[in-house]
Amino acid sequence: MRDRMLAGEQYLADDPELARENARAQSLAHAYNTTDPTDGDRLRELMGELLGAFGPGSTIRPPFRCDYGHQTTVGARTFANWGLVCLDVGRITIGDDVQIGPGVQLLTATHPVEPGPRRDKWEGSAPITIGDNVWLGGGVVVLPGVTIGRDTVVGAGAVVTRDLPAGVVAVGNPARVVREIAP
Repeated sequence: MRDRMLAGEQYLADDPELARENARAQSLAHAYNTTDPTDGDRLRELMGELLGAFGPGSTIRPPFRCDYGHQTTVGARTFANWGLVCLDVGRITIGDDVQIGPGVQLLTATHPVEPGPRRDKWEGSAPITIGDNVWLGGGVVVLPGVTIGRDTVVGAGAVVTRDLPAGVVAVGNPARVVREIAP
């Protein structure tokens, strides 16, 4: 099922293999969230074990939540404030020098609109990519399949439903570009 999940195909959410991977991630996230916040070495060690990649100089303030962890990669010198949620049933790629405000949600899961397949626990996914030097304000929600271009700023509380180009400011629900940023 994991291959189907990563390919964005429909998969059964209650698959035993996926349940084991999720339990591993929940255990590591719990250890991370309950570690002394001044123990930077232990926090880095846990993030290195949990995530697919965790770049040098990066920080994610606890609490942190994810589904699988290994499907999320974080570049160098990235900072995420409290309460980041990475619903990483699809790949989440976060670039270098990204700033993430508190309470941000990166949501890759999709669900059938039809009631039967949804009741039968079928799901899908679409990856999220956050470019280098992006700033996501507090409470931003990024939906499945979205790419945010480098140097873009997304205002607090925005819901990003479609791709955003590089070098813009976007706000609102749904997020819309309100201006370009000079290079």
